[in-house]
Amino acid sequence: KVYVACQSMLIVLVGAMPEYRIDQEGIPASKAELAKHIHFTSNFTSIVTEASTSIAPWYLIEQEAYKVSLASSLFFAGLLIGNITFGPLSDKLGRKPVYISGLFFDVLFGYVTALAPNYGVFAVSRFFVGIVNGGMALVSFVLTQEYVGKSFWSFTGSLTNLTFAVGIAVYALLGYCVREWRHLALVSNTPGVIFLLLSFMLPESPRWLYSQGKTAEAEDVMQYIALGNGKERLNLKLKPSAGTSRKDESPPGILNLVKHPVLRWRTIVLMYIWYVCSLVYYGLTLNAGELGGNLYLNVALYGLVEVPAFPLCMFFIEKPWSGRRKTMMCFLIFAGFACMFTMFLPKNSGLLLSPTLLALCGKMMVSAAFNIVYIYTSELYPTVLRNAGLGVCSMSCRFGGILAPFVPSMKSLSPSVPLVVFGISGLSAGFLTLLLPETLNKPIAESIEDLQSPKYRVLINEKA
Repeated sequence: KVYVACQSMLIVLVGAMPEYRIDQEGIPASKAELAKHIHFTSNFTSIVTEASTSIAPWYLIEQEAYKVSLASSLFFAGLLIGNITFGPLSDKLGRKPVYISGLFFDVLFGYVTALAPNYGVFAVSRFFVGIVNGGMALVSFVLTQEYVGKSFWSFTGSLTNLTFAVGIAVYALLGYCVREWRHLALVSNTPGVIFLLLSFMLPESPRWLYSQGKTAEAEDVMQYIALGNGKERLNLKLKPSAGTSRKDESPPGILNLVKHPVLRWRTIVLMYIWYVCSLVYYGLTLNAGELGGNLYLNVALYGLVEVPAFPLCMFFIEKPWSGRRKTMMCFLIFAGFACMFTMFLPKNSGLLLSPTLLALCGKMMVSAAFNIVYIYTSELYPTVLRNAGLGVCSMSCRFGGILAPFVPSMKSLSPSVPLVVFGISGLSAGFLTLLLPETLNKPIAESIEDLQSPKYRVLINEKA
C-alpha cells in the first residue's frame, strides 16, 4: 500500500505548478520561442517545467495547463477499468497470479512514466499505471484478508489502509529530498521491484482454493501458515465446499451480483455508499481550503490527517454494541454534518471553530468510513464473488472521485450548494447502511449457495 500510495499521489508533486515569469508581453507562438523567455523561480522541476529537448519542451502553462489535470484524470480512468477487470479475473484465475502480474506491469509502466520522452507517452503510461495499480491494489487487499481468520479482518483491513495514509507522507518526504521529477518518479517506483520479488514467496489464498474445490491445495497452504506460526503439523482435513460440488456448472461471474436478489440489493446499496465515500472524501479535501505554505508539508498532512481514523475504526467495529454497520453509519453521518456545519462558520472564526479544521475533521470521519467499507464489503460477499463485488463497488467509487472536483463549481449558484451536496450525500449513505446486515461474529459465505441459508439472508440483526 505504501507503493500504491506513491503511484496514486505521483501527479501531486510531479505535476506541481511552480512560480514562473515571462519576460515579454503575451505568450510566444511556439514552445521553442517560449523557452527563451520563460523563467521558473521554484527549486524543483515537474512535467510543467520539463524541457528535455530545446525544440519541443513540455512547458504545461497557460493554455497547456489542462494537460496536468488530464494526466491525473487518465490515471483515475485507469483505476476504474482496473477495478472492473481485475476482480473477476482473480475470482477465476486465482489471487496470487493476478496480483503478481498486476504488480509487474505496474512497475514496468512506472518506469515508462519516469523516462517518458514526451507528454503523450507520459499521459498514456499514467493511464496504464492506473489500470494495473488499481486492480493490483484491490486483489492484494482481498489476498491479505483471506490469509487470516475473520476475527483478524478488521485489524488487517485497517492496517492495510493505514499504510496507504502513511505512504502519502512517505511520498512527501521523498519529494522533499528529490526535487527533480524524473528522479522522484524513479525513486518512488523502485520499491515496487523489491515488493515484486518478495511477493513470489506468498502462497495462494486458502479461501479461494477451498471455494474452487481444491481442498488438498488449501490444506497445504494452511499447514504452511501453521508451521510459519510455530505450530506443529496439524491433522487437517477440509470438507468439500458446497459451491464446488457440481463440476458441470460454469464458475460464478459478475452477473451473479445481479441474478441473486440478496446480492443485487446488497450491491446497489454498497455501490452508493462507496460512491459517497469517494465524493465526500475528495470533496472535503478540495473544500478544506487551500493550505498555504510548504507544498511537501501539505501533502504529508493530506495523508497524516487520516491516521487517527484507523484506531477509531479498530476500536468500534469489534464491539458488539456497534459493529461494522452502526460504526460506518455514524462516521458517514458525522462527515455529513461536518459538511453542513462548515457553511455556517465564517472564514475568520478562529482556530477552534475554523471551517478548515471542521472540514479536516469531516475528512477524518469519511476516511474512517472508507476504511470500514473495505472490510465490511469483503465480509458481505461470498469468497467466489468477493473480488467481483469489491471491483464493482470500487468502480462506483471512482465515479465519485471523478465528479468531486466539479461539485465546487456549483458555488456559482450559491456558496453553500457544494457543502449541501456533500452533507446530504453523507447523511443519505449513512442511513442506507441500516439496510445491510451486520457481519460481526457472523460466518463468512464461501459460495453462493451459502447465501440461501437463513444466517446469511437476514437483513437486520437477529436475537441469538
